[in-house]
Amino acid sequence: MFAQWQALYSFHPRRRGVAISLRRVSPGLLLGVLLIAALLVGCQPLTSPAPSTPATPIPLVLASHDSFNISEEVLARFEREHGVSVQVLTLGDTGEALNKVILSKDAPLADLFFGVDNTFLSRALAADIFEPYESPLLAQIPDDLELDPQHRLLPVDYGFVNLNADSEWFASRGIPLPERLEDLADPMYRGLLVVQNPATSSPGLAFLLTTIDYFGEDGYLDFWRSLKENDVLVTDGWSEAYFSHFTVGSGGAGDRPLVVSYSTSPPADVVYATDGRTEPATVNVFPPGSAFRQVEFVGVLKGAAQPELARKFIDFMLDVEFQSDIPLQMFVYPANPNATLPELFVKFAQVPPDPVIFDPAAIEANRERWVQAWVDLMTQ
Repeated sequence: MFAQWQALYSFHPRRRGVAISLRRVSPGLLLGVLLIAALLVGCQPLTSPAPSTPATPIPLVLASHDSFNISEEVLARFEREHGVSVQVLTLGDTGEALNKVILSKDAPLADLFFGVDNTFLSRALAADIFEPYESPLLAQIPDDLELDPQHRLLPVDYGFVNLNADSEWFASRGIPLPERLEDLADPMYRGLLVVQNPATSSPGLAFLLTTIDYFGEDGYLDFWRSLKENDVLVTDGWSEAYFSHFTVGSGGAGDRPLVVSYSTSPPADVVYATDGRTEPATVNVFPPGSAFRQVEFVGVLKGAAQPELARKFIDFMLDVEFQSDIPLQMFVYPANPNATLPELFVKFAQVPPDPVIFDPAAIEANRERWVQAWVDLMTQ
């Protein structure tokens, strides 16, 4: 019955744009009109009009390392506002991902690339794969995070690469946490440390640079030689080191209670714990000079299919909503100081007292030589 009243209402001449005053229509004529309307309604199938088909969302491809993550609802808002479907293409650890993007620069895999950090910054810029874009949101980003004056790569987040330890493992065995980098070569810590390959991993390269800063060019290889003799384990990337070999990250499956990770790993330990813990088992270890400040960037790739949408997405990444989502998604600090830090992050993440801040130009000038010397030593 309600559908029939709807149909009668839709037949009303005012809805067709004809102005008729019912006061000037005789009762008989009005009755006749209503009868005709009823007959017409009875002859027509009472179906709703077909819904309009929404336009197909435009694909926007974001290439990144494997650790990129953001809340679905945050991403969905950008997709709705711009009529796009954001497709995240993960390409491995930072070094591996950057290699793939460089090798495909004549036929870009994506519209923009996130994950270049300051250890690979000069290499990425030298490859000439990014379009300059001076986002208006850069006005909110601290100057010391903006390392490319041409704005080909824009800072999104930062964190600190340092040693993490399984506090419960060490406490249960009465072994003290290392207080100096030199301690890692002590037989007390034999077979306990897992690190990443600096040739393929950004935290691995960051830790190598830390040792170069601490021991100097004349001493860093001697330190690594002593680590090798002390049974250090080297993995290709951070994920393998943390989730397969670190005792906390692997849920006890691994056998290494020391790992090169981040000062923001402890809150992640609480978020992803399966035993209901409210305090992290992962703790930061800050021997003097052992932490490295890492900054991650995003840029529009040359030859992007959707360059304008890529620029809009960069604006979105630098704005407060996205930035406030970063801490508990990627467990790093947002570049935009206006972003809100979650209580869990504030409570358990730490800023090291003396982080190493390496000049990107010095990294570019020496990286290949330093890494090759490390590879030659560790593969002997």
